Amino acid sequence: MARKNSQRQVTIGLVQMSASEDIRLNLEKALTGIGAAAKKGAQIICLQELFRSRYFPQSEDAENFKLAEPIPGPTTEALSRLAKKKKIVIIGSLFEERSAGIYHNTAVIIGADGSVLGKYRKMHIPDDPCFYEKFYFTPGDLGFLSFDAEVAKVGVLICWDQWFPEAARLTSLSGAEILFYPTAIGWLSKEQPDVAKAQRNAWELVQRGHAVANGIYVAVANRVRREGKLKFWGSSFVAGPFGEIVARARTEREEILIARCDLDKIAEARQSWPFLRDRRIDAYGALTARFLDEG
Repeated sequence: MARKNSQRQVTIGLVQMSASEDIRLNLEKALTGIGAAAKKGAQIICLQELFRSRYFPQSEDAENFKLAEPIPGPTTEALSRLAKKKKIVIIGSLFEERSAGIYHNTAVIIGADGSVLGKYRKMHIPDDPCFYEKFYFTPGDLGFLSFDAEVAKVGVLICWDQWFPEAARLTSLSGAEILFYPTAIGWLSKEQPDVAKAQRNAWELVQRGHAVANGIYVAVANRVRREGKLKFWGSSFVAGPFGEIVARARTEREEILIARCDLDKIAEARQSWPFLRDRRIDAYGALTARFLDEG
């Protein structure tokens, strides 16, 4: 029997770009990229992590707090104007100034009418060489959420969150059909080629695993090219609910990635692999422990 035509097709766009020291030019480039994605038919468009500036957490420098801004603020206003004009949904990751001394790495979700549908504050904050985010960001306190973007229910997590299956699961359980990851990840300048390749493969693999385990689409927008000691590896991609790659960007260049998502495949995947049905929610209490000590 032929499969009936889907009634829930959504086109998404990912803006993979490099960043300069000029935050105004970065915003202009992002707005241009969003416009280009909309022209190609994208209904939901996601920017990379902290797109307004270069990736400043490579060092601990209090001067960088000057990059922070409130939400709503100047950048959300610019994104809202464009969202309303183009009738699209925009997801942007910003350095949020919540109050003096409290700053977050925050994704704002703007609806096709220009209104702010909501925001997500990054929950998992790394502290590694050239990724000194704990110096800048307070961990998020909004939980794992989904937002009704009319054409789809979307969830948003940010970069380091992408390694944690609990975050993807809880966002999926909140109703997300497409999980977006604004990202800034790359290699250290002296990374050995085999190690670098293994890192990028693991990064893609774990997120494709989230798509399979939850039966959803996963869309990852990464930055590209060298900034300081980091070479960002691009490779933005969209994976379907069976883990298949729907679209993938290149590693070396800026790119507007467009992907068509058939949301009816979510039900198909979950019926074929009923992971949500067979979860033993009565037996998972130990997940709230840091570690299960012996004895």
